[in-house]
Amino acid sequence: MLNRVILIGRLTRDPEVRYTASGVAAAHFTLAVDRPFTNAQGEREADFIDCVAWRKLGETVGNHLTKGRLVAVEGRLQVRSYEAKDGTKRRIAEVIAESVRFLDRPKDGSTAHVPATEDDGLPEPPPF
Repeated sequence: MLNRVILIGRLTRDPEVRYTASGVAAAHFTLAVDRPFTNAQGEREADFIDCVAWRKLGETVGNHLTKGRLVAVEGRLQVRSYEAKDGTKRRIAEVIAESVRFLDRPKDGSTAHVPATEDDGLPEPPPF
C-alpha cells in the first residue's frame, strides 16, 4: 500500500509551533494549492490543505517560513478523530510532512543559509 502526498503551494499564515508534553515540536501550517483548471469565470480556485511537520523539521519550518512563502511538501495523508468542545466527534485530514523544500527567498531578500529540511527522525520510505 502507498500513502504519499506531494504538494506545491503558498503558506496561508505563519506556521504555529507547539510542543508536546515531552518537548517534541510540531509546526502546523496551511498551504493554498491551485487547482489545475479554471472556473466558469476563468479564475483559478485553490484548495487549503492543513500540514504538520514534527521534530527538527517542525522547528525549521517554524523558524524560517512565513505567510506567502512558496514551498514543496512531501509526506503522507493522515486522518484523525477528536472530540470538539461541544462534545461532537470530528475528523480532520492533514498531511504529515516528511520533507519541506523552500522554493523562494524570504521577502526581506535575506540569503541566510537555511538548514536541510528533511526530517531525519523518520524512517526512509521503501524504494519503488
